[in-house]
Amino acid sequence: MVMGDAESCSSRAVDFAPSQSRKQRQKVEVYHEVLCRLKETNEQETRQPGFEDELWTHFYRLPNRYALDVNVERAEDVLMHKRLLHMAHDPATRPAIKVRLVQVHSASSSHFSESLHSNSPRKIDTVYSGYPNYQSMHPPPAFGSSPDLELVNVANRSDVQDNDVTMNSYQFNSRVMHEITISTNDKPKLLSQLTSLLSDIGLNIQEAHAFSTVDGYSLDVFVVDGWSLEDAEQLRNVLVEEIAKVELQHLNENMQKEFAQEQEQTRIYHVNLPTDGIDVWEIDASLLKYEYKIASGSYGDLYKGTFYSQDVAIKVLTVEHLNENMQKEFAQEVYIMRKVRHKNVVQFIGACSRPPKLCIVTEFMSGGSMYDFLQKQKGGFKLPSLLRIAIDVSMGMNYLHQNNIIHRDLKAANLLMDENGVVKIADFGVARVQVQSGVMTAETGTYRWMAPEVIEHKPYDHKADVFSFGVVLWELLTGKLPYEDLTPLQAAVGVVQKGLRPQIPRHTHPEFIELLEGCWQQDPSLRPEFPEIVEFLQYLARRLEKNKGIAEE
Repeated sequence: MVMGDAESCSSRAVDFAPSQSRKQRQKVEVYHEVLCRLKETNEQETRQPGFEDELWTHFYRLPNRYALDVNVERAEDVLMHKRLLHMAHDPATRPAIKVRLVQVHSASSSHFSESLHSNSPRKIDTVYSGYPNYQSMHPPPAFGSSPDLELVNVANRSDVQDNDVTMNSYQFNSRVMHEITISTNDKPKLLSQLTSLLSDIGLNIQEAHAFSTVDGYSLDVFVVDGWSLEDAEQLRNVLVEEIAKVELQHLNENMQKEFAQEQEQTRIYHVNLPTDGIDVWEIDASLLKYEYKIASGSYGDLYKGTFYSQDVAIKVLTVEHLNENMQKEFAQEVYIMRKVRHKNVVQFIGACSRPPKLCIVTEFMSGGSMYDFLQKQKGGFKLPSLLRIAIDVSMGMNYLHQNNIIHRDLKAANLLMDENGVVKIADFGVARVQVQSGVMTAETGTYRWMAPEVIEHKPYDHKADVFSFGVVLWELLTGKLPYEDLTPLQAAVGVVQKGLRPQIPRHTHPEFIELLEGCWQQDPSLRPEFPEIVEFLQYLARRLEKNKGIAEE
């Protein structure tokens, strides 16, 4: 461990171990800078024995990006984060919440934006120091905003050069917002619950930073507007009351689960599958032969194997990972897969619904996933190949929608290719049969591909899949991860509140651009249906083939 010495802050050179990565070295540098600034404040806490060790523990238990993003010139914010995490350990003071007013500044210069968003120590406070008439009403946020999610638009100015700042060349603006910092026990879907809660009380999330500690706690920071009063304490009281309701609901759910588990111990476990008048497709587990593991997930593993000498993929959920939700999802996936038969949907073979192993058996797709294929070739597909894949996927999705099935997690990783190059839709773990009302409200899927109405927990229908399909087309076109410079949560906030969409490359076919933009319309009613998409893709493929033939002549 590298420790700090307050007396030599200004001149100290930090020694690094040869094995340390660049990010680890940056974390150590930020730790030393923050330590020096806190020592200079001479606060009582900083004079306590062992403070340096406690501060280093704070940085160590958080991911590297915490140190890379935090504003070191606001070292007192790091101290506040440390205190909140400490309070989160005690049930009596959990969740620990801090709300304060913050001032967000902008200048009509790209140079200013770069100083705000760089990974080097921020210059938010010092950039204004030369102007005695300028005074911030409130401190800046603890974290700078991402360039793709700027709180205030910054225009490019050609008349401003590096370190050449005059009052005439900048137009200063500011917005007073609230920064909410919450620390509590880390748990699944916590971020989803918090973002939903903030939205429910009328707040607009302009910036979000989420961190999980190595010992199971969360530190989530939101910059919001929409609170009509400047009284930060009143907003905090509302948050404490609303979060308490969520915690109570979570506690009741856990108690119900514990009771159900106690009941389960008194009988042999078995997953009940609705039959709908169809055979149960139960497979004798002893007839499955396992060859090798393809992938691992949070709830089980995927294997390549054989069943009666036929190559198969075996998705295994072990009993120790099984809870009430997983039981429902397993039963739902089997129920849906038994209902579907289409050349562009992975073929269901059978299921084992009795312990010691619960598994779903499907045809084996030797070509792997589209995501893996794109990673290997390090780029997207040419338009003719892309159209062939897109036609396969759109035909499969059209079939699912005709049967009232919404996939809800469409992305390149869930598109598999067989030995003949046919692309098929896979992974129905979160798919659902659309209810008769035509809308659903549970959030699911993956943020980077998720439709805005799903992110916002609003009622949605099959058009959510059309939005995801548009992002998949972009993924196949570019070979890149959507919004790769943003965290999933930042991407979600951008999609909903900023209308953010992946940037379409130049020279993309104009009609293909039209399809992309149609699929990811903010208003679901403006998105096309899959029959229209299939027809358009087939038309475009025929025209390209015809033009190719004319060119060859």
